[in-house]
Amino acid sequence: MNTSNNSLDHSIGFQMGVTYRKLSNLLHSRLKEHEITPEQWSVLYQVERADGLIQKELAERTDKDRPTTTRILDQLEGKGYIYKKTGENDRRSFLVYITDQGRSLIHATLPIENQTIDEVKRCMTEGEYNLFMELLLRVNRRVNELTDREKDNRQHE
Repeated sequence: MNTSNNSLDHSIGFQMGVTYRKLSNLLHSRLKEHEITPEQWSVLYQVERADGLIQKELAERTDKDRPTTTRILDQLEGKGYIYKKTGENDRRSFLVYITDQGRSLIHATLPIENQTIDEVKRCMTEGEYNLFMELLLRVNRRVNELTDREKDNRQHE
């Protein structure tokens, strides 16, 4: 297939999706010996950073929906990396805490995450990286605005 005429070569969504999958697969293979996926790692990392969050806060911090967050938390709890306590103010919610085993895993795997980021950053200058991150965040905010606008339009129909 001749890709030079492929309009997806310049599609921001397609290229971001392809790059995300490749980066996720790279991280997955590097974390495999620790028996944790990048998705699980990102949630565990957020728990380690702010022990005692409720599931909704974790979902927001990791940009995952609630069912996905619940599934990941159940997996992490099953592996002994976190534990849950019923919320004092709201019995329907629970607070999530990291265990010593979970904390040890984050400390053992954080260098893998940092090394991967450093290796990817080598294809650009520090200034290019900073601009790239600024642009990604701008695109993220724009997509959030468009998504929110569409939700509002559907609610008013």
